[in-house]
Amino acid sequence: MSLNNQTHESGFTSSSLPAVVGVILLGGALGILNSTMVAVGIDRLAGEFGTSLGTIGWVSTGFLLAVTVTIPVTGWAADRVGGKRMWLAGLGLFLLGSLAAGLSWDAGSLIAFRVLQGIGAGILDPLVLILLARAAGPHRAGQVMGLMAAVLSLGPVLGPAIGGVVLQGLGWRWMFLISVPVGVVAFVLARRVMPGDPPTGSATRLDVLGVALLGPGFAGVLLTFSQAAKGTEFVSWPVLIPLVAGVVLLGGYAMHAMRSQRPLVDLRLFARGGFTASVTVMALTGVALYVSLVVLPLYFQQARGHGALASGLLVAPLGIGAAVAAPLAGRLSDRLGSRALALGGGSVAALSAFTFTWIDAETPEIRVLLTGLAIGAGLGFVGPPAMGSIYRTLPGPLVPQGSSVIYMLNQLGGSVGVAMVALVMETTTDPVSGVRSVYWLLTGAIVAMLAAAALLPAAKQGSMR
Repeated sequence: MSLNNQTHESGFTSSSLPAVVGVILLGGALGILNSTMVAVGIDRLAGEFGTSLGTIGWVSTGFLLAVTVTIPVTGWAADRVGGKRMWLAGLGLFLLGSLAAGLSWDAGSLIAFRVLQGIGAGILDPLVLILLARAAGPHRAGQVMGLMAAVLSLGPVLGPAIGGVVLQGLGWRWMFLISVPVGVVAFVLARRVMPGDPPTGSATRLDVLGVALLGPGFAGVLLTFSQAAKGTEFVSWPVLIPLVAGVVLLGGYAMHAMRSQRPLVDLRLFARGGFTASVTVMALTGVALYVSLVVLPLYFQQARGHGALASGLLVAPLGIGAAVAAPLAGRLSDRLGSRALALGGGSVAALSAFTFTWIDAETPEIRVLLTGLAIGAGLGFVGPPAMGSIYRTLPGPLVPQGSSVIYMLNQLGGSVGVAMVALVMETTTDPVSGVRSVYWLLTGAIVAMLAAAALLPAAKQGSMR
């Protein structure tokens, strides 16, 4: 049977593969670009709404937190209603959230609508991998996964630059509204091109209690950062109430998960040292990436006086470094092992972050750009090997759950990173001191990441050539 006429089990011919892959990548790119695009607008949004960075930071924190909580639910829902229906539902929610965010009337409404966007993105993100693997089949999986990695890498490169162009030329509302026409095209094409897939009829029940405990628990802990960023004393009710509530809810989830047969996130996976190392590395990678994506535009705008467009372009080397390094690291990890690449990349990222602790308003911009490029490249050599190591540390049946947990905590790390930037920048005396303090904290976080990376699997015996 010729390749052009081959029919896959998913119900479409190989000749339709490029169209299906293109439609999936178009929809998946929406959430990735939007999450990084908004990073250059944080300072502008705080001014527009007359609020603090601690509050407006929830425009990004709320989005990432919604993605985090939605990811583990998506797999269950896709089995119940089918992948195509869930994909269209995710696109619909993302479009609705984008339109509503663009029409927001105050900071609270914008944050609420960004959470709705995040729920849509939390449906789309894990389905990209599932649907691409199904569309490609085993013989083209590597080729299609390479395309996915390239698209994912474009977020930190294009997001800030596009955000700067839109913010300077059209205004802040279009940072959200621009997703609407693109999303409508993606929705129409998905309905026409993607093959229908019937539900599997999985008998697995959704862990409703887990959802009810985990999401609010994370939100409570993160709310502590924004309350402290307002200058509130730490030992005060506005700070302690969300902190205590968050800790109690997360503790309740831990007790529930250890007793449940099928919890939302199976904490028993963390008994495996290699898996725990991978999760820790990916969570701290999320912290490092989003810290830099948020704090560097603030530095260029507040300390250097640049506009949104220039700030977005000046942040681009960070993403370029990650975009170039990540695919290369993915190819090398099978031969060199996860540990060596993650330690090497993490060391470069740590040294680069430490360099930023000396930054001031007179630092040559070329030095800032090269240091940002080095941080991105270093992190690019950490993420793919850590993600790939789960295939070496978990049995096959546990890999889907493990992949979900790692990606979920990577997004949670991004949420923590954004909240941390808002807290530090609001509580320091000037922007330069704030950036330095952020990078002192980030240097410590990356050193902790290196400690976890040392526990990742080394190269398999005989794999070195």
